[in-house]
Amino acid sequence: MQTALAEALKHTPEGREADAILRSCVHCGFCLATCPTYNLLGDELDSPRGRIYLIKQLAEGQPVSAKTQMHLDRCMTCMSCETTCPSGVRYGRLLEIGRHWAERKIRRNGWERFQRGLFRRLLPKPQWLKALVWLGRMLKPVLPDSLRRAIPAKQTAGDWPPPVHERRMLTLEGCAQAVFAPRINAATARVLDRLGISLVSTAGCCGALSYHLEARQDAKAYIKNNIDAWWPQIAAGAEAIVMTASGCGAMVKEYGRLMRDVPDYADKAARVSALAKDLSEILIQEDLRRLTPTSSSRKVAYHSPCSLQHGQKLPGIVEGLLRDLGFTLTPVGDAHLCCGSAGGPYAVLQRELSQRALRDKLNHLEAGQPDVIATANMGCLLHLQSQAKVPVRHWVELFD
Repeated sequence: MQTALAEALKHTPEGREADAILRSCVHCGFCLATCPTYNLLGDELDSPRGRIYLIKQLAEGQPVSAKTQMHLDRCMTCMSCETTCPSGVRYGRLLEIGRHWAERKIRRNGWERFQRGLFRRLLPKPQWLKALVWLGRMLKPVLPDSLRRAIPAKQTAGDWPPPVHERRMLTLEGCAQAVFAPRINAATARVLDRLGISLVSTAGCCGALSYHLEARQDAKAYIKNNIDAWWPQIAAGAEAIVMTASGCGAMVKEYGRLMRDVPDYADKAARVSALAKDLSEILIQEDLRRLTPTSSSRKVAYHSPCSLQHGQKLPGIVEGLLRDLGFTLTPVGDAHLCCGSAGGPYAVLQRELSQRALRDKLNHLEAGQPDVIATANMGCLLHLQSQAKVPVRHWVELFD
């Protein structure tokens, strides 16, 4: 693609990066077939190819409007197009740059600013989330069915094994997962304990939510807090940082890039990113004969989150682990497509699209009549759980 960047952007790092990505796109159209919003809406501007054209307009200084921002906002950031693209176009990074430029050029209306600010300030704070969930449970009898189903049942984490093993790994306490599903990290600790590994839980929100809502300084503050919390354990020889939410994992693996120009943190951030591993990457290296799954739900429909299969490029690993431990996986059509959670706030900010994607996903997941739906990301779990006819759990809970 030929480009002619505006003078104000031409010599900036983001401008040069965007220019290189734009030029790598040959407009072949392979991405259209795997884009969830194009499949749902049939609008070229709601496809990767269309959004690339809109970002090109932004980069070249052409007039843009709230409509431009609307099409960029609608993207689920699933990265399915990157998996499909024969030219290796880094669409996710281009979208990140394009949204940042759009945010600076186009003023959102008051309601949009309020919603996005509320998410930024509320969701990463477990103490506020706990209060909100408590209130939701109190009001549950009088809430509409759609809201009632979105409030998860109270969950007890269970025992966390003491750190007695020589091998030691770290994990992210997180924000939403710590409130809605504390059992996931505790189950991970119990599974790793049976493999001779102690899991130490530290740190808080990964910063992804703030970053994707264009609050980059807030995101960097979360990143610094996490690095500071992990660093003593890393210095003492921790093997890895185990990520039990694939969306958080995708973010932490980007810490090195996001902090490369931040004094005192650049090298530490790069080290953290190198140590960050999805739980499946850890277990695939271990002798799983020491694990005996206790779950009676043997027939599993597995939903691979976009942040795992497309973002972290780790397709098929969880499925292999489940099969190795004796679970039967039901076939799932269009497994590459997003469930519509798309990072949490999307499910509210783009509710109609999110719900349409959710209905399609659940039709595919439930077609094989599974006992349980398993997934690897907190946002997906909550989204699927809100409408699923069978239980939805993190896959590690099946091993516990």
